[in-house]
Amino acid sequence: MQNFIKKTEQAGELFRIKTKVNTELEIAEIADRMSKLPDGGKALLFENNGTYFPVLINALGSEKRMQIAFGVDDFNETGEELDAMFKSLTSPKKGFFEKLKMLPELASLSSYMPKTVSGKGKSQEIIHTNPDLSILPILKTWSRDGGKFITFPQVITKDPNTGIRNVGMYRMQVFGKDITGMHWHKHKTGARHFSEYKKLGKKMPIAVALGGHPALTYAATAPLPDNIDEYMLAGFLRKEKVKLVKAVTQNIEVPAEADIIIEGFVDPQEDFIWEGPFGDHTGFFSLPDWYPKFHVTCITHKKNAVYPATVVGIPPMEDAWIAKATERIFLAPIKLTMLPEMTDMNIPNAGVAHNLTLVSIKKSFAGHAQKVMSSLWGAGQMMFNKILTVFDEEVKISDYKQAAQVLSENVNPESDIIFMKGPLDVLDHSSSKFAYGSKLGIDATKKYNEEKNDTNAININTKTIEIDILSVKNKYPEIKEINDELLKDDISFLFISIEKSKKQQVNKLAQSIVKEAGIKKVKFLIFVDFPVNVFDIEQTTWIFANNIEPIRDCSVLKSEDIGEVSHFVIDGTRKRADIDNFKRDWPDIVASDKKTINLVDKKWNEYGIGDFISSPSEKYKHLILSKTAVVE
Repeated sequence: MQNFIKKTEQAGELFRIKTKVNTELEIAEIADRMSKLPDGGKALLFENNGTYFPVLINALGSEKRMQIAFGVDDFNETGEELDAMFKSLTSPKKGFFEKLKMLPELASLSSYMPKTVSGKGKSQEIIHTNPDLSILPILKTWSRDGGKFITFPQVITKDPNTGIRNVGMYRMQVFGKDITGMHWHKHKTGARHFSEYKKLGKKMPIAVALGGHPALTYAATAPLPDNIDEYMLAGFLRKEKVKLVKAVTQNIEVPAEADIIIEGFVDPQEDFIWEGPFGDHTGFFSLPDWYPKFHVTCITHKKNAVYPATVVGIPPMEDAWIAKATERIFLAPIKLTMLPEMTDMNIPNAGVAHNLTLVSIKKSFAGHAQKVMSSLWGAGQMMFNKILTVFDEEVKISDYKQAAQVLSENVNPESDIIFMKGPLDVLDHSSSKFAYGSKLGIDATKKYNEEKNDTNAININTKTIEIDILSVKNKYPEIKEINDELLKDDISFLFISIEKSKKQQVNKLAQSIVKEAGIKKVKFLIFVDFPVNVFDIEQTTWIFANNIEPIRDCSVLKSEDIGEVSHFVIDGTRKRADIDNFKRDWPDIVASDKKTINLVDKKWNEYGIGDFISSPSEKYKHLILSKTAVVE
């Protein structure tokens, strides 16, 4: 960690803040402003926070800092190295000498395996056997959060039957000096290990590592199969094996170089604790629920330990850059092991990792896009993806304008839209049922003859479309704003904000307005609640992608006349109990309170971190609907 801090500072990628700051809300507000700069801003080291430990935040919040962390100039290098290694190891060997040539590669691979060493590690230089979490600068990030949370942990667990280790990142709410929650979702490996301990009637030993080489922290977020040790990935990324030592009070190994170790256990026989709410990476609050209780038995740390933290909320933030690294690093293994036809993958920030994914493929047969959708939806954490769009290999899917133009040109809503049911992320608030709902696949590839539907038009030059917006708004007073600016770029999308007040309103309104001049030529109509700013495409995409369950909220309106386009309607409005018969609690968006914003505004010049940056929450304050985390 100290080496990483030194390198980022030398690269002009880190600010040291010596001004006294508060761990409740103030640090998070400063970090939110910094992390939303176009290039991710700078890493921030808060050296004066009322504890012994400096707080490092936004450390991995830019492409440059991620490259410093992994010692590469381009993440594609890492993916290509993985690709070459896998191909070499799995390709058929013709003879003895060809097999001999593999020995150096096997030796290199074994050098990445974590190794347990005897004695104490640097992470155990100072030992607190009477643990008190208040010695750590644990942050409260949003005023409506349920309390303080450890947000950047490496939670180390072991399968009690096989001994296979897992390292996951699960937030931990602090309830006392030696009690936290353990927020692992039902689909996560930590939760599966917990179930095995419960069957055996045994307490579950756990260690939580904080800091150390940034590759350790990243590995805890990586979408690895159950039987692949995250610390092996960390060893590969840093080109040096992770050394482990035995924990002081638990039968589990911990990284020798971590900054801080929190040891403890979960008792599967014990009642769960009511945990949350928490302003989450979706940009909405994850609401309170019952989770296991973690008992802290010991805290150890380096003499010069640094406490790492992250803040999540409305994208883009630090986690978006981590997702970009994952996108680049894991593209090659996906291509090799599952989908050799896949040429690229892109996860837009507005899709908050699981809501929206774009992929491109080398298409070679009818139905190829659907085959890729099925494969990805059945693979690891891609099972949580909600909207998946497939393009041909020549489309630059990182160029969202080009991708939208191609999608507008190639997609026939009547034949190129696919729905499927399956698991959803636990944080998905829009599904009618917890962690289960539907997915939307869009085939934006060029079509083979077998895939074509010739009953309606596909291509219409949207630049020639004229819509009398004032007339439409007068005729339909529930419509507050219509953004038709994308039509000028040959993108067949309308973004429409409405005041929703009655049942089936979006569906009935859509059926009416597609008969209006101009609108009848537009393929995609996306509805959101007023006052969402429909002229801010990123904001609107973030909102509607969070707010839909595809089968329930998307519909195809078939063209009534030959030569006219069909329409795809997306209801991205908030689902309500009174209008939509929605029976789950709906979370509010994540934003800072005015008191915190004013405090940081007033102290900005004291921080010494450059020109004033206004609070991102000011941009979203008009969307806040509740004083609590739940919208009534």
